[in-house]
Amino acid sequence: MKILITGSNGQVGTCLVNQLANTGHDVLALDRDKLDITDSEQVMSAVRDYCPDVIINAAAHTAVDKAESESELAFAINRDGPQNLAQAAQQVNAAILHISTDYVFAGNKVGSYLESDDTDPQGVYGKSKLEGELAVVSSCDKHIILRTAWVFGESGNNFVKTMLRLAQSRDSLGVVGDQFGGPTYAGDIAAALIHIATAVVEQGNSDFGTYHFSGLPHVSWAQFAQTIFDKALEQSVLSSKPIVNSITTADYPTPAKRPENSRLDTQKITQTFGIAASDWQAALCHLDDYMA
Repeated sequence: MKILITGSNGQVGTCLVNQLANTGHDVLALDRDKLDITDSEQVMSAVRDYCPDVIINAAAHTAVDKAESESELAFAINRDGPQNLAQAAQQVNAAILHISTDYVFAGNKVGSYLESDDTDPQGVYGKSKLEGELAVVSSCDKHIILRTAWVFGESGNNFVKTMLRLAQSRDSLGVVGDQFGGPTYAGDIAAALIHIATAVVEQGNSDFGTYHFSGLPHVSWAQFAQTIFDKALEQSVLSSKPIVNSITTADYPTPAKRPENSRLDTQKITQTFGIAASDWQAALCHLDDYMA
């Protein structure tokens, strides 16, 4: 299987490259220095030259707050880039696997979001990601949209790393307790994408469409932080843990509105591909790897 990975230096991209090493697959991993996905001619040239079986797009503008003041850049990367990749995939009869987000929803539903629920993004990031989804769907017949949430891993910047860093110098922390979601380990996202790529390319699975993949159990950010500190203490990564004070969204204003509810229902991906929800607690068993 020939796999083209974009955004190869990001959280998920790094995991994809690591997990595909020594598997026998032919992998072309490109970061933004090697491929500008917003340049349609550059994308078409790269895809035609390599002629992949599948493109996995792990490139994105994920700075949610910055997107509010960098809307042109956010739409270029999150909408135009995926469209360019999907059009190129269609040209060479490749499948495209594209990562999206819970931010395409309003975040006010009671219960978990289904793939079929109405979208209603509340900010520039969510709007740009939704338009990216629509561009992929309309541009390439063989597409998978994988919506995820609360991504963390050993590389890049994320909530786990931030909490561990702050815990080294603070006795207490205020963490938002009225936003809920499923923390998702980047390595589990990568494994899910590889599983799906294998299914659609090598096994002829044609269940294309949109899927949700995130972690269970669902928690608040404050509960997530508490679990991180408990695990860190158990593993002697921290000598003591700070007190977690649950605060409200109103107590911590940000340029971009955060969803109150980021819970994603993952039953469809389990039923279709046999992929279980991310076990985010298990992914916290080697927290020393997050401290490097």
